[in-house]
Amino acid sequence: MPFTTIRSRDLPEGLRMYFEVHGPTREPAGQYLPVLNISGTGGDLRESFPDRSPLNKAFEVCHYDQRGLGQTDKPDGPYSMAGYADDAAALLDELGWEKAHVVGTSFGGMVAQHFAIRHPERLGRLVLNCTSPGGLHPSFPLHTIEELDVEARLELRLGLLDNRWDPGRDEPIPGLGAIYDRYIAGFRDERPSESQAGYLRQIEARSHHDATLGLPKITAPTLVCAGAYDDLAPPINSERLAEAIPNAELQVFDGGHLFMLQDRTSFGAMTDFLKGP
Repeated sequence: MPFTTIRSRDLPEGLRMYFEVHGPTREPAGQYLPVLNISGTGGDLRESFPDRSPLNKAFEVCHYDQRGLGQTDKPDGPYSMAGYADDAAALLDELGWEKAHVVGTSFGGMVAQHFAIRHPERLGRLVLNCTSPGGLHPSFPLHTIEELDVEARLELRLGLLDNRWDPGRDEPIPGLGAIYDRYIAGFRDERPSESQAGYLRQIEARSHHDATLGLPKITAPTLVCAGAYDDLAPPINSERLAEAIPNAELQVFDGGHLFMLQDRTSFGAMTDFLKGP
């Protein structure tokens, strides 16, 4: 199994991390930088099918379970956004990747912002998907709804993922029928206690995310991607990211928080951007 032990700044004793690398190796050498893919809240590679990512077709891509999640170790908390960012840099060390493009989605986009600020020398190009800068423009505060029962949280989350959702809607939202079925089934599954603890530490760290002061220092070419119907990370938050990062561009896609599954042109846009000079 692909495990490695990373040594992050706040975990000098080491953290056993699960990861997978997919896609073509870089031949000829140096053609494209590899890609570090940072997943969202509660991300677990056993559920996200990393081997099927369209990014794998063009790049060597590392997908990994962040601390407290999936098959990675679940140390005691508290966790911090800086800690998650430093974990990503430590993983690059273990992979032998001096520099990489970074694609961060949702919570992973928050981690990617802190990575870009704290480790600019390790970053090629940056893609920020359905995420937020924090501060005056945070993503929805997920930590505030943990006390609700499962069905109440599920109904709220479905509307956040795509604001066109309505339990009485006669026709499915374009591109969401089977996706929502899988999401609902997964949401109702009870997490093991240790995974639940890691998840709660993650959303607590998420509640303190604020990269606004550091965003103007990001010099890497950046693509900010938003879903037009996203209420978890509203498009206005992506607009603020694109305005704050000096070398950023914004693209809005036809979907909600899951726009990458709803609008397949999004992966083409990311691939073209990452292939840039």
